[in-house]
Amino acid sequence: MIRIAVDGMGGDNAPEPIVKGVMKALETFDNISIILFGDETKMAPYLKTHERLSVVHTPDYLDMGEKDPIGKYRKNKKISMFMALQAVKDKEADAVVSAGPTQALVVGGHFIVRRMPEMRRVAIAPIIPSFDGRGRILLDSGANVEIRPEYLLEFAVYATIVAKHVLKRENPSVALINIGTEEGKGRDLDKETYALLKDSKDINFFGNLEPKEVFMTEADILLSDGFTGNIVMKTMEGAAKGLGAVLKREIKSTLAGKIGALFMRKSLHRFKKSLDASEIGGALLMGLNGVVIKAHGSSNDYAFFNGIRQAKEMVEADVIRIVSQTLEKKADDGS
Repeated sequence: MIRIAVDGMGGDNAPEPIVKGVMKALETFDNISIILFGDETKMAPYLKTHERLSVVHTPDYLDMGEKDPIGKYRKNKKISMFMALQAVKDKEADAVVSAGPTQALVVGGHFIVRRMPEMRRVAIAPIIPSFDGRGRILLDSGANVEIRPEYLLEFAVYATIVAKHVLKRENPSVALINIGTEEGKGRDLDKETYALLKDSKDINFFGNLEPKEVFMTEADILLSDGFTGNIVMKTMEGAAKGLGAVLKREIKSTLAGKIGALFMRKSLHRFKKSLDASEIGGALLMGLNGVVIKAHGSSNDYAFFNGIRQAKEMVEADVIRIVSQTLEKKADDGS
């Protein structure tokens, strides 16, 4: 049985979509049990009795605009997010899913779950929409504004294992996001990282990738520092939202457009679905000593359900153990 700890009070609209996502996951997957941490009074209207669900009451939770997560952790260990993370630390759960503030989850992950000895940094790694509908791993999308090339190589190795064992890509490729495709482009960081990725036997290096190709590329993993990755991710989100708004405006602007939309309803629905991050789940915090999934703060119940599914699949694939063994062997080989 896969045990998943859930922060029931994290997110813009918690606890309703969180609890509903939990109930849907329990109904869908018969090999998971869930420990739900949060204010039982506020969660009660959406809760249903289930043999594989246990609820741990705590009235304390983090506001989405929390500015000092370190201070909050030091003052109060009974906050719902921190209690969920502690469950993994104490081996009471195999994974954590939270839609709470990203910075707090990263801080809590470091302080409670702890970083893997083989990983020198933690990366935020969402799976972003792609043209073929299979999704792409983007990392780092915000945890490390400044980073060293060797850390990016570790991220690439970790993401390769996730792509192979969770996303079922046969020979996943890693692309380095850069301002041009030619070798020698970019900052010193990019040039040095390119050389490391090119020489590595642990990954399948695609080469440099320009941001304009992010949605269409055949590469499975898109690698960058946290500053660049965050801009790429938010640009994609904004472009998808803006494109949808323009399309909706143009359809409504003429009678012919409205009539055409009736005939294209299924196609338009598929178009929207292909750009919707909620279809994929959340972002993995790569590098921690356990599976930690950051669901989007505005997650609806379906999106949060997918975050739980994602956590389940990570545990099933035994990703943490495989990454640890791969990086240990890499270190022993001196590569």
